Amino acid sequence: MSLGGDDGYGGDYEGHEARRGRGAAPGDHLTRTRLPEGDGDPYGPPRRAPGRAGKPSRNLITVVSVVVLLLAAIAFVNRGGGKDSDSSSDDTGGTGTEAHPTAPTGERPVDGKNGTTGIASGFAKSEQGAQSAAANYAVALGSADMYNSDRRHEIVPQIFTSAAADRLRTRLDKAYSKASLERIGLDANGKAPDGMTYVSRTAPVGTKVGTISDTSATVAVWCTGVFGTAGEGSKNPVTNDWFTLTLKLRWVNNDWKAESYSQKAGPAPVNSDRTASTADEIAKAVEQYGGFTYAR
Repeated sequence: MSLGGDDGYGGDYEGHEARRGRGAAPGDHLTRTRLPEGDGDPYGPPRRAPGRAGKPSRNLITVVSVVVLLLAAIAFVNRGGGKDSDSSSDDTGGTGTEAHPTAPTGERPVDGKNGTTGIASGFAKSEQGAQSAAANYAVALGSADMYNSDRRHEIVPQIFTSAAADRLRTRLDKAYSKASLERIGLDANGKAPDGMTYVSRTAPVGTKVGTISDTSATVAVWCTGVFGTAGEGSKNPVTNDWFTLTLKLRWVNNDWKAESYSQKAGPAPVNSDRTASTADEIAKAVEQYGGFTYAR
């Protein structure tokens, strides 16, 4: 065993030959081993460089710095890139979905509303626009306002074409006749007795386009809803229903309007075993939770 040159692993081959001649037979091979520095344990942990004891390594500092910068960048992005959260999307010329990846996609919702009924108008001349029109019209046709003659006479012309509205007005008046309303516990104006609340609210679950062209479309709207009179002693308690409303639409005056509609039961899921709420809870829910003004 012998020590080598400056690198600790031996010198050149000439040095090897010279050492080989000192007490070693020709052809013998000498094993060269580098001994550990100082008096430390050769099998112990590596010795730190002088003057670095107790200080973190440069690699650790670098990793920590990168993590801190990444966290700061994520926080900056979540706050909208430092912009005022109240600023409108018009400031960037976009729709705002870039900063809000969970925002709805598709056609931009319509801005127009008809009269005091709040029914949306100005739907896009596209397949999605036709679906939006049909879904919104289904909500209006299934609302409690249809049981009041004055409100119904406002709703029908906003949903249907002028020709269809004239034709349907008489038919709907017969369907919502005084006798029909009395059978469900309402007066001639579609109002429930004092202390009771009549509930009629429709919620679209989905839409399906049957046929569509530049000027016409047939759209089926799968709906659920709650209907009945909420109140103590009601003979027509609030129940839920599932039905499909199919509307034939026509493109008239830059908007989709209905020419006719039909309704059939289902598809309906299996009823759950959830305990029904009290009449008071249902009445309060109708008052506290407003219906949607835009669907699809």
